[in-house]
Amino acid sequence: MSDLKVAVVGAGLMGADHIIRIENRIVGATVSAIVEPDEGRAKAAMAEAPGATWFPNIEAALASGLVEAVLIATPGQFHEPVLLPAIAAGLPILCEKPLTPDAKSSMEVVQAEIAGGKQLIQVGFMRRFDAGYMQLRQLIESGEQGELLGLHCAHRNPSVPDSYNNDMLVYDSIVHEIDAVRFLTDSPIRSVEIKQMKRNSLSPEGLMEPILALLETESGVLATVEMNVSVQFGYQVKTEAVFQKGIAEIGRTAGMNLFAGGAISTAEHMSFKTRFADAYDSQIQRWVKAVKRGTIDGPSAWDGYLAAAAVEAGLAALHSGNKVVASYESKPAFYK
Repeated sequence: MSDLKVAVVGAGLMGADHIIRIENRIVGATVSAIVEPDEGRAKAAMAEAPGATWFPNIEAALASGLVEAVLIATPGQFHEPVLLPAIAAGLPILCEKPLTPDAKSSMEVVQAEIAGGKQLIQVGFMRRFDAGYMQLRQLIESGEQGELLGLHCAHRNPSVPDSYNNDMLVYDSIVHEIDAVRFLTDSPIRSVEIKQMKRNSLSPEGLMEPILALLETESGVLATVEMNVSVQFGYQVKTEAVFQKGIAEIGRTAGMNLFAGGAISTAEHMSFKTRFADAYDSQIQRWVKAVKRGTIDGPSAWDGYLAAAAVEAGLAALHSGNKVVASYESKPAFYK
């Protein structure tokens, strides 16, 4: 079977990483098109995919006949203008999170996919492909340690650029925990509450963090999420699960332990690109294989909508200081 011809939309940090991944680390696909309005950024990315053709917009790429599938890696606010024409063209899509920035536009994408009659969209919540998260989900499902009572999550960055703002703590970062908690518990987020911890003076000016989010699922599991983006020491994502008969933890670094100078130190990741490298590789490889079978193998557009709706509740909680109940449309039979 010939390689799947993939158009990568967006040649920034995430898009460039996916281009390298498709060209060098997975099998069965090639980057046939790079869609990027900035010609300089596109040319830099094309150095990693010499067989690709540059297009300034998705419409030109779709009209070229060079595209069999679309991988969207632009910022979230630019997803819908790519998703809708790709759906109309009947092409398989892997869309990086979020599906769209809000529940209304996410529902419009869902409705467009339903109108097309086939599931085409897989949303890039890559933690579902991380070995630790998959093992923890299996443990929860097995019931070996009894019922899951709660989760303690920590999402820590060494630093963020000055352009990072308070809302991004929720829609760009906690969105991962929103999906991961639902993945682990198999239950949507019922409500969100956010508390302000003592501000880190090393945070960019105007950024009020770290914060503590409380996510309650419809099944009654409470998850705490420490969102901390100026912690300095490294990039760390951990989850502790509290069971009736024990505790399970995932996310501890696998870095080298160094014993020297009267101290013990352990290397930590400094970027999501290394912490979740295997998960990204697995996600893209499984997506490519699924596309060739005519299906998806991961979170659907409906999962993307549920995350967007919970993010809206999270933003309202952040701004108000109150507990906010998430509101969802009824699940279409198309996704059952």
